[in-house]
Amino acid sequence: MAAVSWKEVLLLTGLVVGCYWNSLSCGFVFDDVSAILDNKDLRPTTSLRSLFANDFWGTPMSEERSHKSYRPLTVLTFRLNYLVSELSSASYHLLNVVLHAVVCVLFLRVCRLFLDRASGLVAALLFAVHPIHAEAVTGVVGRAELLSSIFLLAAFLAYARSTSTDHSIVWTPIALTVVLVAAATLCKEQGITVVGICCVHEVFVAQGFTLPMLLDTLVQVLRGKDVFPYALLQTLLKLIVLVISTLLLVIVRVQVIQSQLPVFTRFDNPAAVSPTPTRQLTFNYLLPVNAWLLLNPSELCCDWTMGTIPLVESPRDLRNLATLAFYTVLGLLAFHSLRYKHSSSKTVIMALSLIVLPFIPACNLFFPVGFVVAERVLYVPSMGFCVLVAHGFRIVSHKGHLKKISWLMIGVLLTTHAMKTFNRNWDWESEYTLFTSALKVNKNNAKLWNNVGHALENQNKYEKALRYFLQATRVQPDDIGAHMNVGRTYKNLNKSKEAEDSYLIAKSLMPQIIPGKKYATRVAPNHLNVYINLANLIRANDSRLEEADQLYRQAISMRPDFKQAYISRGELLLKMNKPSEARDAYLRALELDRSNADLWYNLAIVNIEMKEPSEALNNFNQALELNPRHKLALFNSALLMQESGEARFRPEANRRFLVYVEEEPDDANGYFNLGMLAMDAGENAAAERWMRRAIGLQAGFRSALFNLALLYSQSRRELDALPVLDELLAHHPEHVKGLILKGDILMNHRKDTRGAKACFERILRADPGNVQGKHNLCVVYFEERDLPRAARCLEETLAMAPNEEYVRRHLSIVRNKMAAMSAAGEPLGPPAEGAAVPPAAAPGEGESGRRARGKERTEEAVEEEDGRGAAREEKNERKSSAEGVGGVGADQSEPSVSGQQADNKRTKSKSTEEIKDIEKKREAALRRLEEIERILSGD
Repeated sequence: MAAVSWKEVLLLTGLVVGCYWNSLSCGFVFDDVSAILDNKDLRPTTSLRSLFANDFWGTPMSEERSHKSYRPLTVLTFRLNYLVSELSSASYHLLNVVLHAVVCVLFLRVCRLFLDRASGLVAALLFAVHPIHAEAVTGVVGRAELLSSIFLLAAFLAYARSTSTDHSIVWTPIALTVVLVAAATLCKEQGITVVGICCVHEVFVAQGFTLPMLLDTLVQVLRGKDVFPYALLQTLLKLIVLVISTLLLVIVRVQVIQSQLPVFTRFDNPAAVSPTPTRQLTFNYLLPVNAWLLLNPSELCCDWTMGTIPLVESPRDLRNLATLAFYTVLGLLAFHSLRYKHSSSKTVIMALSLIVLPFIPACNLFFPVGFVVAERVLYVPSMGFCVLVAHGFRIVSHKGHLKKISWLMIGVLLTTHAMKTFNRNWDWESEYTLFTSALKVNKNNAKLWNNVGHALENQNKYEKALRYFLQATRVQPDDIGAHMNVGRTYKNLNKSKEAEDSYLIAKSLMPQIIPGKKYATRVAPNHLNVYINLANLIRANDSRLEEADQLYRQAISMRPDFKQAYISRGELLLKMNKPSEARDAYLRALELDRSNADLWYNLAIVNIEMKEPSEALNNFNQALELNPRHKLALFNSALLMQESGEARFRPEANRRFLVYVEEEPDDANGYFNLGMLAMDAGENAAAERWMRRAIGLQAGFRSALFNLALLYSQSRRELDALPVLDELLAHHPEHVKGLILKGDILMNHRKDTRGAKACFERILRADPGNVQGKHNLCVVYFEERDLPRAARCLEETLAMAPNEEYVRRHLSIVRNKMAAMSAAGEPLGPPAEGAAVPPAAAPGEGESGRRARGKERTEEAVEEEDGRGAAREEKNERKSSAEGVGGVGADQSEPSVSGQQADNKRTKSKSTEEIKDIEKKREAALRRLEEIERILSGD
């Protein structure tokens, strides 16, 4: 076996880089979205064990909606990419290019086993540039093909060393082969087919048998005239070891998928559900279709499902001639390679084994698969095709007069293929470019029209997306998904009636329940989301909540393990004020998936609704154990700790809010709550910093502005509070507490009775029944020495609040003051304009009395010092998880909000500590009032 030189390695690597360097600018498209962007198994927060419990897309293998594609080693490489660059697509594409170069080098090494140096290099060069590989190399999910091919070729090379020069068995390479076969299978299922390739190589290449020789030996043994030759016995022993190892791998694989096959529908593979002979004729016709893609890769398409290839429904269909021609050529090649013993036969038989055996799992002839044609599955079979082309080149080039022509033809072939590959990569730049390029090849595939619509929908181009979705329904009128897409788009365009009509059409296309027949085996799991989407739409109307609940229950009856239906129904039950039933729904969902952090989060929201804060906190903590950076659980659990008022929770609440703002640096609510915690802890500088950060992110943030002003007021920086209050009132002119606080500061610290009076009058214009604003306006009249007006004002206030004792006392004080002034012959009205205004306090009261009276004015503004609690009520409504309800399995563009109804209805109560603090402040205010009364009464 000739070695591969470093010059050949550089040539192959350079050619691969030249063809695929532009793939580095491509994003995540098509299946990459599910396998990379939506796959939690890539995140470091997910346990490595999950990689070996979930399928390729991150769905637990135990779930019926699982694709059953078990490729943990491939997912592990995605996870390594994520550790290096998170979701930067360039690194994923770069690694794919490197892996393709490795495959090319290994393939050249394999070619040297049965091709000469020149033709082996031609085969490797053709493989490096073949356009059919663009999907496997440029599509990130194609890495499964690349990794599986590396281990497949390595296993074959290892097995080729299992026979020593004296024809004895060398067991170490065989053991290594078994390990490499297992690794290839853990990258992609077709890796196991290398065992068949090794068997073919052992029998027809290593041992040099031909089919006539094997048949003759078998006949002699059966007649008892001969025994098995020693070489044949050795071959059988090696093959038995390989076959037993393969069977063990198959058994393990069956156990992993729990003896269940994935659910495919007629939309994925129409022929799979067609009657005889349509099914057989179509599946056999697909073989020459795949062969033609290898021969002439001029029209490539990312998706060949649905109506791309019309069914072959009759033996009279002319396309059957292509099937006949394919089998004729294949039979002639097989006959040639199995009958004769020369080197050409060995090359052809190995080429055919590379073409046929790896393609068997995808050929549909033995079991249906979820696609009609998939270019990526031709990655390994194309190796055999390249070997055949190179072998033909060797035969032609050895004829002197054709040598130059053959080299010229190979040069043209390599050049055109390289250019086609380079241009094909641009199609994978984005989903829009990929699917529009596919539509140029095939306009009869509704899935392509849907996918272009999805790409436009992701750009919020709903009107244009709708046109593509509607075209999908015209191309395939019975496509449930297309009608669902139309409904969702109408909903995004706020056309609820049209959306409901489209959902109802999709619902009418669903298979009907047949007694005794399992429903789930006849419908794609995502199609059941039509019930979820329709229910989510109609429950916006409070009069149709029961109707929505009926749809959720119908979905559950069709599939009792439909986790998404339980989640959505739990949300609806919260809206219907049935929290105990909502809890039961979430608990049922948790029985199906206890590793779902969003479910634990949703259950915590139910606990809050049921006034079970301890249980809520436990469930929030459970969600954070599963996903330590679950943003909504971080925020709401920290808020729950903060609202408890217990000092022991403050450090952890602070830590969670800090993690939250790392995850959501643009959410002002996180910084606001950090400021509230700092205020609770008396850390005024930190509180001011966090409040300023919140205001900077959200102009006019009402709660942050008011609490910052309150912080300044409590810190004896009242004049600093005024510009903050001005900003608050500029955005919220009727903010009562802000107006009261501003009036108090103007009155006590700026001696601006006119400005204070304007504040209180503005309150009363907006809310004539506001007792606090009315009372403080009365105090302004008192400060202006307009005692009759102050008395009338207090009488009106007392009529509004007859049970407020402090108002009654103040009225008594003013009346006593008026009586004393009348007895002394002093005028009771306000002083003439320009006259000096004496202090409103009695002689001898002094400045301290005026300060006390200023505090009296804010006796009910004690609630303002409590305004932190009020601000919390204004702004910190419980955040809810969209992901918890619109998770995997739902119509991906039809997400809903989990727990939001519970959040919006939740009434927040002040903590025990805050209540005690309020009572202390009220008692102090009352003592000050009594002191004022004594002073005024002694006047």
